Amino acid sequence: MPPEADPNTHRSDADRALLERARGLAGERAARSLRLSGAAALWLRAGDDPALMVLARPGDPVLDRFDGTVADGGDGLRLLVGGTTPGNAAALRAELPNLRPVPLGLATSAGFGDRLGLATPGHALALERTGAAGMVAPVFAQQSIREMTRTRRAPQEVVDDATWGAFAAGWRLPVGADADHQKTADDVRACLAAGFTLFTVDPGEHVDDAAERADAAELRARLERLPWRELEDDWEGLKRRLLGAPLDLGDRELAISEEELTRAAVKYGAAIAHTLSLYRVLAASGAPFELELSVDETAYPTTLPEHAYVAAELRRLGVAVVSLAPRFVGRFEKGVDFRPDATGDLATLAATLEGHAAIARSMGPYKLSLHSGSDKFSVYPLIAAATGGLVHLKTAGTSYLEALRVAAVHAPDLFRQVLAIGHERFEVDRKSYLIGARLEAVPRPGDLRDADLPGLLDDDGARQVLHVTFGSALDAVGAELKRLLRERDAAHEEGLARHFARHLEPFVPYAAQPPRPG
Repeated sequence: MPPEADPNTHRSDADRALLERARGLAGERAARSLRLSGAAALWLRAGDDPALMVLARPGDPVLDRFDGTVADGGDGLRLLVGGTTPGNAAALRAELPNLRPVPLGLATSAGFGDRLGLATPGHALALERTGAAGMVAPVFAQQSIREMTRTRRAPQEVVDDATWGAFAAGWRLPVGADADHQKTADDVRACLAAGFTLFTVDPGEHVDDAAERADAAELRARLERLPWRELEDDWEGLKRRLLGAPLDLGDRELAISEEELTRAAVKYGAAIAHTLSLYRVLAASGAPFELELSVDETAYPTTLPEHAYVAAELRRLGVAVVSLAPRFVGRFEKGVDFRPDATGDLATLAATLEGHAAIARSMGPYKLSLHSGSDKFSVYPLIAAATGGLVHLKTAGTSYLEALRVAAVHAPDLFRQVLAIGHERFEVDRKSYLIGARLEAVPRPGDLRDADLPGLLDDDGARQVLHVTFGSALDAVGAELKRLLRERDAAHEEGLARHFARHLEPFVPYAAQPPRPG
């Protein structure tokens, strides 16, 4: 992991002796988590029963900051053994401030969704191996309300699991935490209380996709029904601002016609009003935060005039965004690479990415956010180059699939159960996702030898069936899967590191410098 200063520098003989004693107690695998705070050593005991370990001299106040059992640590020292509880996670973030999520600003960044709460060490290892550590700012805690519901996790659990994972990995640089796909003020407040710092607003229910095909009369009727009071505006004022002259985007100009502006306002006006309401909830909290706006889960691609309209209105209303996720052309399905469709292929995507990036630079600046970003290997070089590193990558389900790869290799009977649940639940669970898989093309558990099971994780159809049925699978065998991953933690980390290296490598040459450690 990114090294901190040599802990032996300028330390007394007693401090160096404490550090050596801690290394001996921790063992080789846990020693990577070893951190010094004042005159105390902290680390995470590895294995099936992880625990916080604190070694200090008698009377050191650090022993009172954590809950646990204190016993003789040898050499006149005291050893506290504490559970990985919410209280101890909060105390750990206070003791080691880099583990406390912070806004990451315009640094090139990546969100590592973790549905099981065990993937962060593998994500951190991928950052280290690719040279992305210190270049691509990590968001280890990232989960949507939809995913939290399906995994039966509370916002605090998501943040705490990422804290323990980053600590276990020895991570020493800043981290973010993304409360993804936020839709209500109550969910925003719950995630604020848990310590999230990036809030991805999803106003998809307020996007009017009918604007795409509406005729002039219908457009006018819908335009009049927009929440103009909440938008603090009217149609004439909007026209004056955006139709008077082409927008200067730096390396190009963008002229917007009245019809394009009408469709943009009808499509996104109510979504902007909803975003404004959630932004004001965040601003009133007084907590540090940054906002991403996501309109990727809509029926039609976001055109450049639509993007410019959204950006201009957010700026007018004082809604500062750190990133924005348009709906790009083509198909961004879960768990597989980009697929062309009637809206565009990779060449079309590359051209439109240039335009979207120009809007983000000139009307922000803010990052373009790539949602459904898992395994979009053909897209990464395009968006990294188009944005020059002003980009946020968001992944989620691919980490779960790598966990299933561990099961396919080391616990074939468990994997067969997950696959059977996938067949049973796919048609129901797929409804909230963009998916192209055909269930009949995915083998059933009884059709495969054990040696064939890992190969399913390289088959697009099987990946998607397993991806979208994660909630049903975790309800049935989640405890068994987590137990396996703790037992096979080295294999789990290695698989994640290998897989995420492919995600991160294209971004490193363009990466902006993230904030320095606090």
